Amino acid sequence: MATAEHVGRAPLKTRIGWVVTASAAGTVFEWYDFFIFGSLAAIIAKHFFTSAGDVQGYIFALLTFAAGFFVRPFGAVVFGHIGDRTGRKRAFLVTITIMGVATFAVGFLPDYNSIGLLAPWLLVLLRVAQGFAVGGEYGGAAIYVAEHASPANRGQATGWIQVSASLGLLLALGVIYVTRTTLGEDQFSDWGWRIPFLVSVLLLVISLWIRLQLDESPVFRRMQEEGQTSQAPLSEAFLQWPNLRLVLIVLFALLMGQGVVWYTAQFYTQFFLERVVKVEPATVNLLIMIITLVSAPLHMAFATISDRIGRKPVMLFGLGLAAVSFFPGFHLLTQAVNPALVSAAITSPVIVSADPANCSLQFDLIGRAQFKTSCDIARSALAKMGVPYHSENANPGAHTVVHVGSLPVESLDGRKLSPTELTKQRGYFETTLRDALRATGYPPVADPKAIDMMGALAALLVFIIAAAALYGPQAATLVELFPTRIRYSAMSVPYHVGVGWFGGFLPATAFAIVAATGNIYAGLWYPVIISGIGFLVTLFFLPETKGRDITS
Repeated sequence: MATAEHVGRAPLKTRIGWVVTASAAGTVFEWYDFFIFGSLAAIIAKHFFTSAGDVQGYIFALLTFAAGFFVRPFGAVVFGHIGDRTGRKRAFLVTITIMGVATFAVGFLPDYNSIGLLAPWLLVLLRVAQGFAVGGEYGGAAIYVAEHASPANRGQATGWIQVSASLGLLLALGVIYVTRTTLGEDQFSDWGWRIPFLVSVLLLVISLWIRLQLDESPVFRRMQEEGQTSQAPLSEAFLQWPNLRLVLIVLFALLMGQGVVWYTAQFYTQFFLERVVKVEPATVNLLIMIITLVSAPLHMAFATISDRIGRKPVMLFGLGLAAVSFFPGFHLLTQAVNPALVSAAITSPVIVSADPANCSLQFDLIGRAQFKTSCDIARSALAKMGVPYHSENANPGAHTVVHVGSLPVESLDGRKLSPTELTKQRGYFETTLRDALRATGYPPVADPKAIDMMGALAALLVFIIAAAALYGPQAATLVELFPTRIRYSAMSVPYHVGVGWFGGFLPATAFAIVAATGNIYAGLWYPVIISGIGFLVTLFFLPETKGRDITS
């Protein structure tokens, strides 16, 4: 009997292992593609948004990154329909092919200096193709694994899909780090940034071969043989109140929160370190790589714990930790990496005295605003330099003055200047402002010798623990909530609305808030408030799903 049991179980174990490996490997590649762009936003801004100015160009780059997130729900609609009607495997193969081709093409794309305005438009188009493909990826991989796994270990099995996102980011950061350190920063910024995009073609070939080896999900195949597949999965998922109610609960309880928590921990920390507190890019890559490596076992640990104590308490812990830790954590992070900035801001605070009527929220989605007032020029310069400041209302019509401690620096009004003269005068103003900042102790960049690496990693670890606790059990939870016939559509669309829209737009929104307010921590209100909402909705409305039968 022991032999018979052994013989009977081995093929099942082999099959589950292959399913998890194949699904996770393909997802690693998908996320590698998607993460490269976010990690290189600052360099991409210089190549494709040259005419927009430093601050607005950087925001444009972040918005182009976010454009991929904007279309993700539409990809989820299309591929969710394919997955629910014709099978999980077919949707798999299409998403990975689109993603791979679009990413590879970015590596060859001419920049603004070569083809002008056509360059950013083509970049946006390729980014949209990437996002559209990812819209069908996550749901398919999670469902495919969950429909093969045993109920007792479903969290652990789908946890590998969650880990694969971190591995994709780690791979992207690793390739960037090796390329950057091998070529040097100047050559990497000039042309070497293209290499990570071009390398993706090798991963595409490997991932396609792996996924071609897969069979269809047994749960879906059985439903298909019984003629139980949905003829209209979208209307069944979103126009029937019992299903729509679940969609809305998971959106507000988990997915909006997971979007902002995960992208704060993995992406906004990178933007904050590099752009706001001026840590050199290679050090930022190293910090994020280390913390991402740590996150992989954390995802698995929390996914496995959810198989024992339930999904809900683990995810509540992640949401609650994020809500209470972001503000103190980012303060500690700044102190660890740029203590001179913290000290200067205390001893010589910067105050922008301006007529409020001349101050804009420098967040222009269509690139038509000019931002030429004296207030906008002053605040843009301070944001570019990573200098925190306070605003002080001046009399109507008064000229903007930046007070750096006791040193006043008068801004300029560029509304009547020609583009050439505006560039020249803006350069004079920024030089004078830098001299005043330097004289009062503000560092132009973070001093590498003064960085407390352990302190920085400790702050980042708290954020990653919160993200992993929320993300680790999430795939199993989403699969367990929805019936098989509409599962792909019902979980994919809200996932990509919550994660794609609320999470994907976080870096651009948070940075614009920082640029507008002068408070380098003000952008954190966005993830903190949404995490708090997610905690309350999860606590009161989300059902526990551990151990549910998902075959019906």
